[in-house]
This record gives sequence, structure tokens and C-alpha cells, in this order.
Amino acid sequence: MPVSVPTADQVIELADEMGLDLTDADVESYIGIFEGQINDYNIVDAMPDNLPEVKYPRTPGYQPRGEENIYNAWYVKTEVKGASEGKLKGRRVVLKDNIMLAGVPMMNGAATLEGYMPDVDATVATRLLDAGATIVGKSHCESFCMSGGSHTNAKGAVHNPHKMGYMAGGSSSGSAALVAAGEVDLAIGGDQGGSIRMPASYCGIYGMKPTHGLVPYTGIMPIEVYIDHTGPMTNNVEDNALMLEVLAGEDEYDPRQYNVKTHPYTLALKGKEGLKGMRIAVVKEGYMQANAEEDVNVKVKAATSILRSLGATVEEVSIPMHLVGPSLWTPIGVEGSTQTMMHGDGYGVSRSDLYVTSLMDFHRNWRTRANELSETMKIITMLGTYIRKYYGSRYYGKAMNQTRLLTAAYDKVLNEYDLLVMPTTAIKSQPIPAPDASREEIVQRAFEMLANTSPFDITHHPAMSIPCGMSEGLPVGLQLVGKHFDEATIYRAAHGFQEGVDWKSI
Repeated sequence: MPVSVPTADQVIELADEMGLDLTDADVESYIGIFEGQINDYNIVDAMPDNLPEVKYPRTPGYQPRGEENIYNAWYVKTEVKGASEGKLKGRRVVLKDNIMLAGVPMMNGAATLEGYMPDVDATVATRLLDAGATIVGKSHCESFCMSGGSHTNAKGAVHNPHKMGYMAGGSSSGSAALVAAGEVDLAIGGDQGGSIRMPASYCGIYGMKPTHGLVPYTGIMPIEVYIDHTGPMTNNVEDNALMLEVLAGEDEYDPRQYNVKTHPYTLALKGKEGLKGMRIAVVKEGYMQANAEEDVNVKVKAATSILRSLGATVEEVSIPMHLVGPSLWTPIGVEGSTQTMMHGDGYGVSRSDLYVTSLMDFHRNWRTRANELSETMKIITMLGTYIRKYYGSRYYGKAMNQTRLLTAAYDKVLNEYDLLVMPTTAIKSQPIPAPDASREEIVQRAFEMLANTSPFDITHHPAMSIPCGMSEGLPVGLQLVGKHFDEATIYRAAHGFQEGVDWKSI
């Protein structure tokens, strides 16, 4: 769309926002100066966009209803067949609905984005298809991915396959539910505060948040570049490792990627040593969350005893700074998402990325429909705007500086141990809030479970949730945390545990 030279009234309005005092002569002067720069904008506007080629044919699909979508986990069903050969030949994959699939609708859980049709495939989608997978649709996620529950999607709540009326976790709610229900073989999720691991914990599946940047985020709607992660969600360790082999590695766009180190992750599962010789640190503070459920702690402690019985050295350690990790996450997550995803039209500026301008154009209309935002997005955007307006960006910066100390605290222990262990979520799945639930309950249910997951989004350590027991008909998750780019060790331990015990019996 061409850019127009601002009118005199628009210049005066801009000056008022900036606190500038202008005379009539100043206004005319600025308009004349602007004309040259705006000509450059229109030269850019006339150029074709430089986007990657879409390789595989597809149709928009349809929104399934009724018995075809009993957990409300599907947004769109379609079929995009990939290459005729590859590691994932014949495997059925669903994408979280913040991931772009050209020609297939995407709403990222939000009413204000419904109707958007991407014109590119995310890098992860292309890699799955190149490996022979068939993408069978898009899964519901939380509104703009800003909830660890499964109750903020504009199309309604996603139910836990283990217990209807209970949450599947979020924000990758539909992905977790569809994998747990056996409706797909594999799924892709996203994780900025725990959004792969929390639903994996609630639904009893395997969810890996890789090291930051290991898997390209290109073509996925960002929240905040520093905490954006994407990764595999599966029903077993083997599939998870295989998926990561397909997904991992640099692309030419993603500024999150630097010094990326990939491995043949499935090889970590083939050795006979399993857990023997591994040193595992049980983080005491991971059991000390204010809302921790006793049965969750009991199940996770029983699982750590099984790790010991399978040959690992398991010792308790203390990392006091773990308890302030969620507080450090808050300024980064709140201010980053407000500036990047909301005021920045989905991307913001100041980084080399693949900017999908069609998304930016469509998403910026949220400003005219703000009343339709979820309660979580209203809270986050209002708070982020308030902090920026009245306090500036100092708390984002200070939180980032302190995060280096938190990273060092984890690394100090990981220099002596192979893995850190703690509950993934301090609580099990909770009931879905009623339609007339208060704002307070809706927001509580969105953020009450991220205390053990969010710290590793800001320190960038790889972390995986594996199922480790059932209580009251609901799964419990154990979180394994490794050194940067050492997902292979996490897979080795997870596989040893999977093969050594039936997790549902714990």
C-alpha cells in the first residue's frame, strides 16, 4: 500500500505525541522534508516481496466439528503430502496454529487474526514435508499463545483426553491433546514460557523445548525473539528424537540462531548403557513452588528413585536462584511480547528475519478490535504498555542482566552433572474455567503452572517433559534439563526411563 505524505493535522498530532511545539512554518517545513523519504518508502512498496517458494500442493482444508473434534483440539484439517521418501515417510503431523502453512488458515487462537491466510511455509513445515511427512492440519492453541491453560482460544477450550472438562495445558494445547489421543503421530509445539512442556505434562506425552535457536523459528508468529522456541511433541522418545533430527539446524533467516550444534539424536537411544553412569541433579527448589500439589511431588520423587535404580547417580542439589527465574521471565515476556507481537505488528524491528508482511498487515488491525482480545492478552498488553510509558525499558534490561547469573547458576551444577531434574509443572491439569468465570480465575488458570518451565526459556537450556505417573486420572510430568545443545543426553535418559518402567504404573 502506498505511503502518503502526512497532512498538517497529522504532523501536529505526531508532534503532540512526541511533546514537540511546532509553529505553522515548522509544520510546512517538516512536510516538505518528509516528501523525499516517503518517496523511498514507495519505491520499496512497489517491489515484489522476497519470500521462499512454496513447494508442495495443498488445499485450505476445513474446520472439523462434533464427533470429528471431540476435544476441540483441531482448528483445520487438511492434507499436505511431502516427499515420497524420507525419515518421516508416512507419518501424520499436526502444526500448532501459530505456524505458517501457505494457503491454510491461521488464527493463532485469536478472534482478531481469524481469516488470515499465510503465503509462506514455516521452515519447520518445509523440513517435515521434505522428510516425507504428511501435514494433516493445524491444532488449536491459546490466544496469541499467551496462556499455559487451554481455555483462551477464541473457538473455545481444548479438553484433556485423559479427563474431559480438564485442561490440556498450553499454549500448545491442541498439539498435546491430538498426540495424547492418538489422532496424529507427531506434532509441533511452541515454547516461550513452557508451552511445549506444560501441555506435555498435563497430557502425558513427550515434549522437547530445544536449545534456543536449534530449530529455526522462521515462519512462526513470534512472541519475543529472546524466548521463542519450537520443537517436537510425541508419544514416545524415539519419535521425538527422530523429529528433532529433521527439524534442527540453521536456516538463512532466523536471527535466534548462532553457534548451532546438531547431533544424530536417535543414536543416543541405541546404546546399551541407558542411564548407567549418568549423574543427575535433583533441584530441591523445583519442589518448593507455593502451589505445589503433594501428589505431583510424590510421583516425581518416585520417578527419580527409578532413575537411580536404572543405574544413574541421583543427588539433590540446591539452586536458590531457580525460585526467582519466573520473576526474571516476567519483564522479558511481558515487555517483549507487547513491543514485538502487539505494538510491533507481530515482528517489531531491529533484527534480520523473514518478515511476513501479510501477517503484519493483517495483525495490526487488533487495535480496532481490542475488546475481542482474550483476558490474558489484555492483561499482558496493558501491563507492558504501562511499564514502557511510565518506567521505560530498564526492567527488561535488568532482568536480562540477572538472567546471565541464573544461567551461570544452572551451568555450575551442569558442569558436575549430566542433567537437572524437577517436576515439569507443580500441579496436574486443572478444571477448565466455566463460561462465567471471573477475570481473576481466567488469568490464574493461564499462568499458575509455569514456575519450573519459564526459567529455561530465558536461560535457553534444552528441557524436556516426560510422563512419570498418574494421579486422580491425570498425568504427572518429570522435567529433564541439559547443557546447551546437549539434547542427546536428555534423550538418552528419557529413553532409559521409558524402557525401564511403565510410567502409568508409578
